[in-house]
Amino acid sequence: MEEGRRLQKPSRTAEDPVKLRHTIVVLMSMHGQSVKDITALMQVSDDYVRDVIHSFNERGFETLHRE
Repeated sequence: MEEGRRLQKPSRTAEDPVKLRHTIVVLMSMHGQSVKDITALMQVSDDYVRDVIHSFNERGFETLHRE
């Protein structure tokens, strides 16, 4: 729950499009969306989505600040 709350703030205030895209991918994953659904909505590759999710699982919120 706490991670979800922390993720919602950047999704509303992020000016950096990369940070926003990473946040949306992680939020969608947390809400049970499949990689296929996320790729279709975000217009990115399966590898990109998996990379963001794995990175978030390993590094947490630091992932949202990478380029």
